[in-house]
Amino acid sequence: MTLHLIKLCVGATSIADLEDWIAQRAEAARKAGQPFEQIHVTRMVPTRREELLDGGALYWVIKGEVAARQRLLDLRPFVDGDGVRRCGLVLDPQVVPVEPRPSRPFQGWRYLKASEAPRDLAQPEDGGALPEGLARELRELGLL
Repeated sequence: MTLHLIKLCVGATSIADLEDWIAQRAEAARKAGQPFEQIHVTRMVPTRREELLDGGALYWVIKGEVAARQRLLDLRPFVDGDGVRRCGLVLDPQVVPVEPRPSRPFQGWRYLKASEAPRDLAQPEDGGALPEGLARELRELGLL
């Protein structure tokens, strides 16, 4: 059964910020002649590996809303130079916007049941979607 993770996207103010950060890292790897893998390092190691890698994703909370997801490709536990156990979450670099949902701040990551995960946003073919910031403000005002 598929299971997801949810985590705060610290430092990003929008989905575009997250996508730009990923693109910058990919470009730096390309220039260095290195293969690119997007790996997000977290302190706690998820114990439900099979469920997470059975179609699971990392859902990002941006500015107080669950806003996007990236498919989980692998979990790589390791011990850092200070002897602290950590985990590299290997992510598909494609960021998929999801139906925004408010989320309170929390530390670390949490498991997210597939039945509780927000749906992917339909991508309008005409490019007529509202800019992310404007849509967030309208939701906060109760207008969307």
